[in-house]
Amino acid sequence: MDANALRALQAPLKGQYRENPDSAVITLKAKGALDDANIACKVETGRALAVAGLHPATGGSGAELCSGDMLLEALVACAGVTVKAVATALEIPIKAGTVSAEGDLDFRGTLGVDKEAPVGFRAIRLKFDLDTDAPQEKLDQLLKLTERYCVVFQTLNHKPELTVGASRS
Repeated sequence: MDANALRALQAPLKGQYRENPDSAVITLKAKGALDDANIACKVETGRALAVAGLHPATGGSGAELCSGDMLLEALVACAGVTVKAVATALEIPIKAGTVSAEGDLDFRGTLGVDKEAPVGFRAIRLKFDLDTDAPQEKLDQLLKLTERYCVVFQTLNHKPELTVGASRS
């Protein structure tokens, strides 16, 4: 896809969202079922069933997916799509590339071993390795806009309003 095709694809959506801002607000959903035999949750991904369980550092077998890994994978996926879209829009040729994310966790927090240890990632690093001949100022612009428009990055960077609820079934 080139920049013109991307603009043509997105132009009607942008027009609609300008005219009717409420139409731009969409609720994405995720759903999972608790495993009745194991400490695991079966998450419906839309393509397959992903079974998430305890990380080995918290007593898991490693056979199930770790939700922390899934968070990093979501960041990589979103950042990868966003960098490609921005590069296309800016007509920055990228021959090939990889996106990686790594994050540091202190499992003392999640296991309740140390109440001072944080629960969750204390640091996340996102990295792009891009095969391109674009000048550095174009790469800087590409990264700045990718950071700005990556939904998962911005969600992690600016904590959304969170609520938790439960009901009896």
